Amino acid sequence: MNFNERIEELLDDMSIFEDWTEKYEFIISLGRKLPPMPDEYRKPGNLIKGCQSRVWVGTELVDGKMIIKADSDSLITKGLIALFIRLLSGLSPAEIMSADLHRLDECGLKEHLASTRANALSTMAATIRKAAAALS
Repeated sequence: MNFNERIEELLDDMSIFEDWTEKYEFIISLGRKLPPMPDEYRKPGNLIKGCQSRVWVGTELVDGKMIIKADSDSLITKGLIALFIRLLSGLSPAEIMSADLHRLDECGLKEHLASTRANALSTMAATIRKAAAALS
């Protein structure tokens, strides 16, 4: 699936829920489903700066596709990074750099997050794009 198909699927999934409590539960469940992050990715260089919670993001290029591994010590933050993994992991670095991540705003997520979490969302996106640029 390309990015546009992935974002449409995610927005459809999010639209099923009637209130933000259910949407938060969905986001948290995405984080809980993440596979454990290998220890070699849990290093200071992979820790995202500027997030209230600790968030590690590691990437590698496999057959021209960027694979994203991530973890956080906060359930909601782990869910937020899981959104990015769902949308971007397995795409080429060029696809990631050209992906319109502002489409994620269509579900109203930023308006329903505390300002620190909304800033973390932007920082996560920037970190992943920077990694994609480095791998391209």
